[in-house]
Amino acid sequence: MNKLWVLLTIVGPIFAAITACAQTSENVDVRAGIQHDAFERLLKKYVNDRGLVNYGAWKKDAADLFALDEYLKQFAAKIDTPAQGNEKAASLVNAYNAFVLRWILSNYPTESIWQLKDSFSAKRNEIGGRKVALDDIEHGTLRPLIGYRAHAVLVCAARSCPPLQRFAYTADKFDEQDGAAYRAWLAREDLNKFLPNERKVEISSIFKWFKQDFDKAGGIPKILGRFAPAKLREFAASGNYEIKYLPYNWGLNDQGPITSSDN
Repeated sequence: MNKLWVLLTIVGPIFAAITACAQTSENVDVRAGIQHDAFERLLKKYVNDRGLVNYGAWKKDAADLFALDEYLKQFAAKIDTPAQGNEKAASLVNAYNAFVLRWILSNYPTESIWQLKDSFSAKRNEIGGRKVALDDIEHGTLRPLIGYRAHAVLVCAARSCPPLQRFAYTADKFDEQDGAAYRAWLAREDLNKFLPNERKVEISSIFKWFKQDFDKAGGIPKILGRFAPAKLREFAASGNYEIKYLPYNWGLNDQGPITSSDN
């Protein structure tokens, strides 16, 4: 049996357990005024329209690795004025995605983020003069701050993640950008399927793992109806269907050859 397949079949339940213990994660503050233009340039250069990353080319480009490090240094300084609201959300979404990218690049090639040690729980990412974990950003901060909206924009380097967008999030456009990320995610038939003739939807396991976040916003059908492809929104919003959760492919979101492994 393929070793990676075995690894990826056990991490789904582990991931669910982590989310159930999210109260142990810490809030993360971030300073106001962080500039995201450099990160957007890198996303446009190395991410394609399917949300896949050209890690091989990026790893070989010392200047662009340096550019990513310089971008991340903006988060490290102690905070004089903390960001609030959508500025805090946008900066921390970008930080999460950028730290994930840097972690993969530092360990590339790898077949999955779960092959790397403590990817989500280790406090190795510097924000506001202290080290924080990816779990702190996601569970301790963004889920309490923006609820279900976090789940379309945080990308943990897996094939079944919502596709990584080719733009950086900004305070003034965050609501619009979050909606665009949701629509792009739900339009991907390999990630979410709407089957009106069968009265069934087959959606990402993210909707199962974080059901409480969607319930707080009115329930899964309400969110599907808001962001599903236009011709399917009435069906999606009705809730008159069976919900099936798709296996989660934790293989790396790489433009190059990958091992496809489902959980």
